[in-house]
Amino acid sequence: MTATVVGTSHDSGVERLLRSHRAIPSGSPVRLAKRTSNLFRGRTSTSVPGLDTTGLTGVVAVDPDARTADVQGMCTYEDLVDVTLPHGLTPLVVPQLRTITLGGAVTGLGIESASWRNGLPHESVLEMDVLTGSGELVTVAPDRHPDLFRGFPNSYGTLGYATRLRIELEPVGRTVSLRHVRLHDVDTLVAALGTVVAEGEWDGAEVDYVDGVVFSATESYLVLGTRTDDPGPTSDRTKASVYYRSLQHDDPEPRRDLLTTHDYLWRWDTDWFWCSRAFGAQHPAVRRLWPRRLLRSSVYWRLIALDRRFDVADRLEARHGRPPRERVVQDVEIPLAATAGFLRWFLREVPIEPIWLCPLRLRSDRPWTLYPLRPDETYVNIGFWSSVPTTPGGVPGATNRRIEAEVSALGGHKSLYSESFYDPDEFARLYGGDAYRVLKERWDPGSRLPDLYAKAVRGA
Repeated sequence: MTATVVGTSHDSGVERLLRSHRAIPSGSPVRLAKRTSNLFRGRTSTSVPGLDTTGLTGVVAVDPDARTADVQGMCTYEDLVDVTLPHGLTPLVVPQLRTITLGGAVTGLGIESASWRNGLPHESVLEMDVLTGSGELVTVAPDRHPDLFRGFPNSYGTLGYATRLRIELEPVGRTVSLRHVRLHDVDTLVAALGTVVAEGEWDGAEVDYVDGVVFSATESYLVLGTRTDDPGPTSDRTKASVYYRSLQHDDPEPRRDLLTTHDYLWRWDTDWFWCSRAFGAQHPAVRRLWPRRLLRSSVYWRLIALDRRFDVADRLEARHGRPPRERVVQDVEIPLAATAGFLRWFLREVPIEPIWLCPLRLRSDRPWTLYPLRPDETYVNIGFWSSVPTTPGGVPGATNRRIEAEVSALGGHKSLYSESFYDPDEFARLYGGDAYRVLKERWDPGSRLPDLYAKAVRGA
């Protein structure tokens, strides 16, 4: 194994974490002390001391021959990719935002354009070390504490925290060749997604990555990527142009593009998909002045945090005589057969565009405990991230509640990184129910970690 140690040794990082856990009085609540977050749900202010994770932010080792990596739980995908790419390898699924951590993607959920063939990030985990709510450090794998191994995904830190994960890697080329296929209605777009997933190719050419963008009911794009070693030249979709705008065209034939693999992996991070427009970062004059190193989601996230702290957006709305806006920042998984219907409903009922689409199929032959998508079925992740006007005196979260109801009616699921409004019974039906209670009683018997419903819905 070729070791690539970042910072202090892994053992000392684990000991620092355990020491901080032992310093918290027995029976008191426990939380992580985190530098970054990609969550969009509120959290109740608390004086609970955080566990020290400062020694758990790196890559422990990469084995190019076995195509595996041992990675610490608080390591970001950005740092991991920087280590694996020189070996011509990447994780099987690299979530879109640079500061998503390995532990976060596995205890939560992650997805990307390889998910139609590689599933979700937790499905490439071979084993992991987990600090449980009871303070026990256990190694879990498919054949070792399988209940926690299969129950950890979508538990959002309510059963424990991953300190080390051994994951699979896959070979990649130097570049990704892209085809942007314009389609003129959502039915044709969804049918095309299904064809690519079923056949692994489009128009006779192999496909490795696939996602899509819906700009309106009559303008959408299928984005097809193929791993290559084409020497270039490659496009600059960071400083020179805005990636999602580069997809748009009126040509009857696909528009082609070539990105380095590194730039392809972070193509959505540069402008936080399209959300950077809220900060003016897409205006040509502003973009010329905006430093390249600051064109990244972590910068926009800090701006969002300032907005929340000082209510900037709501104050501006009030100054113009308008009510506050409801934040609608969600990702949902809809069965392929129901996707076109959901898109038509959404485009008609919710004034948000563009919309991101990403197909996925589980690698596993059985559902994962707390996010029970069905094996052997194709789903489409649909992402929409903006805000809508509220109705004075209306029910809080009215649009989000309508979306939740529509998703459930279509047999879909919603990720829990953002606000949720389910009642306890509906939440239990969708996210593990009695199975979660059994896991909680075994791995966090003292309830030192928050309950999943309390955390995801009530903001505990």
